[in-house]
Amino acid sequence: MKLKKVLATGLSLLMAMGTIAGCGVSTDTGVNTNASSESGVAAAEKTDQKEESTTKTDGDVEEITWMFWDDMEATEDLITLGYKDVIDRFNKDYEGVYHCNVITTNLEEYYTKLNALVASNQTPDVFIVSPGPNLTDYVEPGVAADLTDYLHEDGWYDTFNGGVFDKQTYDGKIYAVPTNLAAACVFYNTEMFADAGVDVPETYDDLLAACETLQSKGYTPITISAGTAWCLSMLCGYLCDRENADLDAIAAGNASWLDQPFQDAANKMLELSKYFQPTAAGDTNDVATANFYNGEAAILIQGSWAIAQINGSNPDFEEKCGVFQFPAIEGGNDPNRIIAKTDSLAMSSTTEHPDACIALMKYFTDETAQKYTAEIGGKIPVTNVDINYDKAPKQLKYVMDIFAKATGTFGFYNESLASTEAGSTFDDAMVSIYLGNNSVEDGLQIIEDFYKENVWNK
Repeated sequence: MKLKKVLATGLSLLMAMGTIAGCGVSTDTGVNTNASSESGVAAAEKTDQKEESTTKTDGDVEEITWMFWDDMEATEDLITLGYKDVIDRFNKDYEGVYHCNVITTNLEEYYTKLNALVASNQTPDVFIVSPGPNLTDYVEPGVAADLTDYLHEDGWYDTFNGGVFDKQTYDGKIYAVPTNLAAACVFYNTEMFADAGVDVPETYDDLLAACETLQSKGYTPITISAGTAWCLSMLCGYLCDRENADLDAIAAGNASWLDQPFQDAANKMLELSKYFQPTAAGDTNDVATANFYNGEAAILIQGSWAIAQINGSNPDFEEKCGVFQFPAIEGGNDPNRIIAKTDSLAMSSTTEHPDACIALMKYFTDETAQKYTAEIGGKIPVTNVDINYDKAPKQLKYVMDIFAKATGTFGFYNESLASTEAGSTFDDAMVSIYLGNNSVEDGLQIIEDFYKENVWNK
């Protein structure tokens, strides 16, 4: 299947999909403040002070802020560097008219800091957000602006591929604009696999056997983060789906978190955890990913968004970095279902500069940015821009092959449940089971109790 057709297939699958942080500021004037131990409000106040002293303004320049979950000055992540280029181009092209200042923070604290700014009436003019309950948290109270009319001006909406707005739409109105599309998958070190005589696993049992062989050859089979709960949760979400867990039935109160599919999934996570790196409990997402591209582990269960981090941090590793879809469980659910998601942009409903915000959003989705997304960053563009896939990272070809075989998509469990609180409860319960703080039954009971108190009886 040609890559353009694969892209169309993957995006159309998104249409059926059931249903990621101390603040600092960096601008193109060179301001870069790391305040990871500060509250969002305190950081925002420091931001104001910095801008007053370093940003050139006059009465005619409209100043806006954009909040993001990575340090644009210190990062090696290629997608983040592409976002920095967007900001630099925007500020240069609109010099004297608009100017964007960037509020940066780390991924793990992003929503905590964003919520602190919202609560203090300092909502960033534009902010990145994940579709699902995270976006809902800003739509329902009126924090995020309705973008529908802006999208339908000047044919902007028509530049996007079909289906990308489904998870950004509420009651027929669009509240966020996607910037890219990615799929969760399994990365592997082809040299380690070859040295151990291991084939790409097609089933869960194959994966266990591969891990056992890799370990016997002296390799750490899997690197993963339990210190960043959503990483372990993503693995558990795949296992739940492969075990035929039914989230629709859970949402309707017609199934229990104590049902066998969830117990089987949690037990399989524990079975796989024997092959995790010894420091998995405390390792962050960045550390776990670095373990992989530094050659310290054979397998990384992550999303295709990691391509930019892997290739940006260790370009030579691209040649030995393979990708395969999460394996099947024999007798289980359709093995060609994949986790897919977008990164999206929302606009504050209280911004005093909506035209500047929309102009900035258009830069994130213009031809230059979208070509960079695929050809450098290794993620799938959301507009119908012409991409030279021969220039793109090799891993993207593998991801597109996975999309070509996909029969359906679903979201992160922590972004697919009844609320962000429900998602966090699932994440924390899975980590507690992994750490041995709770048995499988007790960990699942925590989620069950949350649903009884906050979802099913509402």
